[in-house]
Amino acid sequence: MTRVFHGWRMVAACVVTALFANALGLFGAGVYLHQLVEHKGWPTGLVSGAITLFYVVSALLLIPVGDIIARFGARPVFTGGSLALAVGVAGMGHVDTPAEAYAAFFVMGIGWACLSLAAVATTLAPWFEKHQGRAVSIASLGASFGGMTGVPILLFGIAHLGFAATTTTAAVVALLVLLPLSWFVIKRRPQDLGLLPDGAEGHHAARAASAPAVRWTRAEALWTVSLQSVMAGFGLAMLVQVGFITHQVTLLSGVLDAAGTSATVSATAVSALVSRLLLSRFADQIDARVTAALVLLCAALSLVVQALLPEPAVMVAASLLFGATIGNTTTLAPIIVRREFGAASFGAVFGVASCVIQLLTGLGPSFYGLLHDAYGGYGMPLMLAASLDLVACVLILSGRDRRSRSKRH
Repeated sequence: MTRVFHGWRMVAACVVTALFANALGLFGAGVYLHQLVEHKGWPTGLVSGAITLFYVVSALLLIPVGDIIARFGARPVFTGGSLALAVGVAGMGHVDTPAEAYAAFFVMGIGWACLSLAAVATTLAPWFEKHQGRAVSIASLGASFGGMTGVPILLFGIAHLGFAATTTTAAVVALLVLLPLSWFVIKRRPQDLGLLPDGAEGHHAARAASAPAVRWTRAEALWTVSLQSVMAGFGLAMLVQVGFITHQVTLLSGVLDAAGTSATVSATAVSALVSRLLLSRFADQIDARVTAALVLLCAALSLVVQALLPEPAVMVAASLLFGATIGNTTTLAPIIVRREFGAASFGAVFGVASCVIQLLTGLGPSFYGLLHDAYGGYGMPLMLAASLDLVACVLILSGRDRRSRSKRH
């Protein structure tokens, strides 16, 4: 009987980790926003600022997170992240003032940094060479599962148990699942188990062992158009995407009832799951930059349609289209960096790239929230967001023919 390569067990653990991180963090933020605005009476822009803090905190931690994982492995990072996420989520249901809400999102930001796709991709980088695109794509499926299940479960729990009981229960369940995975499944690198990337054997193993590892410093990588285009392009794309996800519940609540809103958010996540499944099948064969550009064109179209035709059926259909872009936007950035800078430098290079991307991402909730308050609706924010996606498309393509394919030692 063929033994399963431990790298794929790592991928499975990362799927579960991404599920909880996205269900309670990325997608859960929209639920928390809606609850605090509706039941506390706080302005949308004020609460959106707390969510922006969540992303800014996580962004500033991504560089040290990448360094720690590269040096010591992901176990301490995943453990600390699970604890921080749980504390932040549990506290969210008990806040009484805006300051307490900001504190809860601050702690959640620490957890998100430790459990984000950047942390997952850095964790898996030493384990795969030939199948690196597929491994990261499969691991990111957890984000879609989190979107599919997180919002409906949170909304159901809030309706039947209340906000405080639901967030406390969610935090406890997250700890019971994530801590054992961090302690017993997550390992630093295949060589520690007497293995090689992809589970290579025979002459493949000998070739992998003898292949020189090209290393980039952060300073060297930052001077390349390749990394600059990734940071700027995906930063703007994620600003648009995360801002939309954060406000989707509130946006849909204006044209759909509670059941319709919940179903549409879940369907958006299902659409993201399908797109991620397709990407996992072809990730190692496609031109990732061209694919990213096509994805962003679809996202821009979805946003324009929602801005101009805010009817129930149109909003649902456009949400499904936008969902198809969600999974690929988040997954393609690490695939591009891993492919263009290699495994040996991935932790350092993608750590700084993720920091910049996440800082721009953090502006998303406030971008939509402040414009919503200023214009009295989501029409203008959606149109401006579509424009940013088009700019991001051009930026990502600008690095396509100027990649650094080799580096002198």
